[in-house]
Amino acid sequence: MSYIVAGIDVHKKVLMVAVADAGQMAPEFDCRRFGTTACELNHLLAWLQERGVAEVVMESTAQYWKPVWLALEPHFDLRLAQALSNRGPRGRKTDFKDTQRLVRRLIAGELILSFVPDAEQRTMRTLTRRRVQLIRDRIRLQSQLECLLEEARIKLSSVLTDLLGASGRRILTAVAGGEDDPDQLAGLGDGRLKCTRAQLRDAVSTPVAPVHRELLAMYLDQFAFLDDHIERVTVLAAETMREYQDAITRLSQVPGIRVITAQQIVAEVGPTAATFPTGGQLSSWMGACPGRQDSAGENESGRCPKGNHYLRRVLYQAAQAAVKTKNSSFEALFHRLLPRLGYKKTIWAVVRHLTIVIWKILD
Repeated sequence: MSYIVAGIDVHKKVLMVAVADAGQMAPEFDCRRFGTTACELNHLLAWLQERGVAEVVMESTAQYWKPVWLALEPHFDLRLAQALSNRGPRGRKTDFKDTQRLVRRLIAGELILSFVPDAEQRTMRTLTRRRVQLIRDRIRLQSQLECLLEEARIKLSSVLTDLLGASGRRILTAVAGGEDDPDQLAGLGDGRLKCTRAQLRDAVSTPVAPVHRELLAMYLDQFAFLDDHIERVTVLAAETMREYQDAITRLSQVPGIRVITAQQIVAEVGPTAATFPTGGQLSSWMGACPGRQDSAGENESGRCPKGNHYLRRVLYQAAQAAVKTKNSSFEALFHRLLPRLGYKKTIWAVVRHLTIVIWKILD
């Protein structure tokens, strides 16, 4: 019985495609090259349908696979292979050989396939990951702002807990606007600040050069831009995930997990975690369980796999908050394992326990 499989080696401007019958002992390949424009993708679709292709496997670095996936998704059973699992011998690499090897290894079950969620979940991922990127940009920008203030000899970050809180922003806006009277600047601080007015006056007593004022104004404008975009993306993500509010609410009741974290989990794992038959498989996929590299009957390395780094980051932070929750199972697990494993390994054990809890909630 014939079962036609196509392999696609995806690049930015070109696609290398090979089609073969998986039912043959020694399959013969029909190879062709396509571009990546919309017109070329339509030609690729027609060519694959003409040859009766039932399954398509593609290998890609970066994000170049996404347009190809979107064009073929309604018509074929698609697979996305990790490039490392299709690596060929050094010195004998060609694009069409890579494509043919892709098909042969798929038939033999030797490829490591990536989890590609449905279109709705991909949209949720795009929004939550964009929020993470914006927050990282804001943190990076705050570090740059503190460097500028140190160069201008403004020591606000030494006396204010939150440099960009309400008081800090008022003072920085006044400095950028040309105010150089320390008493006037200190008067902009809130009365609830932990520092005294004398400390605040001393922190802003140095005159600021015109160049530093201009740069400070630019930084403040950039902060306003980022804060606005973070708020807009947060609202858009909440509206997009409104259908799964019940799952988000149940997750946010777990110690260490808040609403934003719950939204990130649902976007990465899915609202039901149906892709993962067990909690252990979910833990392995996100990189929270020890790895195995057996040779001669011994495990040479227990290093965790990379996994989904967006989920790893957010669950690592959630675990650090969960172990501080009084009378919780996470606190008990943390104190039981800490003397034997040390802090870092214990936190990762808590992350794995947290992953199992998440799987049970979403199952």
